[in-house]
Amino acid sequence: MSDPSAVIAGTGAALPEKILTNADLEKIVETSDEWITTRTGIRERRVAREGESMSQFAVQAAVRALEMASLPASSIDLIICATVTPDMPIPATSCLIQHRLGATRAAAFDIGAACSGFLYGMTVARGLIASGTARHVLLIGAETLSRIVDYSDRTSCILFGDGAGAAVLSSEFERGEVLPSRIFSDGSGYDVMWIRTGGSAERPTPELMAAGHHFMRIRGREVYKFAVSKMVELVEEQVKANPGLELGYVIPHQVNLRIIESARERLGIPAERIYVNIDRYGNTSAASIPIAFDEAIRAGALDSSRGKLVVFCAFGAGLTWASGALRW
Repeated sequence: MSDPSAVIAGTGAALPEKILTNADLEKIVETSDEWITTRTGIRERRVAREGESMSQFAVQAAVRALEMASLPASSIDLIICATVTPDMPIPATSCLIQHRLGATRAAAFDIGAACSGFLYGMTVARGLIASGTARHVLLIGAETLSRIVDYSDRTSCILFGDGAGAAVLSSEFERGEVLPSRIFSDGSGYDVMWIRTGGSAERPTPELMAAGHHFMRIRGREVYKFAVSKMVELVEEQVKANPGLELGYVIPHQVNLRIIESARERLGIPAERIYVNIDRYGNTSAASIPIAFDEAIRAGALDSSRGKLVVFCAFGAGLTWASGALRW
């Protein structure tokens, strides 16, 4: 490998122990296991118990990533946490993570790019390492979406789960060269996936909360069309941008199995070269890609992709979309 600007030194993931199955949801809202599985591919998801927080899972994932990288927390120069469900509005949850890890040298900030957040963070981390500003960056995607889901809305509550994934990006290791990412946004679609109230524009009054405006709302048909077209586009762009590399593996944001399968067929990618775990975890937004990435590494799914191109792609609220790539 020729002097990479950044490489993947380690990964880790953490998930709540509590499992919420489709059968459990049948008792909460008018739905069925068959209806959910057929339309989404999801059979169960993990949800945080009362008293558990996003930062708790983020710290656990970070510890595992640092262990794989054989790095102490004190060596980290920067912590980036991608999330739309921070522990609290102020301070950034990355600061809480920094304190709990004992990463005393690290700066810290959060990124709020929804499901694309981890890849937005990868872009920033790679750039800072390439510039010499940082040597080791801890990048985390973590969510507790169960806190913002309306469990009376059967179209959205079935989709989401909680969890965290982390990666250590470094200038000093010899695996997983981080290639240039591509990040995009289109704010005209801000209300395709949004929480209307709770920010400075609209305070969460009792009346608005009673109307459910503090819950996440989604326009499903628009999301489906957007995600299928963008997944195909993002993968094709990364392949074109790296003509000397054979496509080895794709790790997509786990948004919906039908979306992933539709895009996979259009791309002509064999099923064994794309990672899917949505059946067990649902959509975990910014945590989706790093959880899947860590699982793929530990399961040996990437072993046959040495020296090949590994592509990540994500799309979410904002609207935002992004791709990332590694020379694995």
